[in-house]
Amino acid sequence: MVDELTLKISYAVLGLGLAGAGWFMYKRAQENKQRMLDESAPKVAGDDELEGGALDPSQFDEPDDDALDEMSDLLGLDDEED
Repeated sequence: MVDELTLKISYAVLGLGLAGAGWFMYKRAQENKQRMLDESAPKVAGDDELEGGALDPSQFDEPDDDALDEMSDLLGLDDEED
């Protein structure tokens, strides 16, 4: 009698443990699936935040002489003088 009761209690505890583990795996799989869908969703302009930035953004307001020379080389403005 005692052995049968112990066996039933053991089965009940194991069954609850199995059900709990199954529920945990199901919930975890749903969370992982949702996270993967969110990460692979198309990017919308303005939704993402870019890291970093210039320490002094005002330095880019006016180009210096080196930048102007490089731009004229790229645009081919020096070729017209020849």
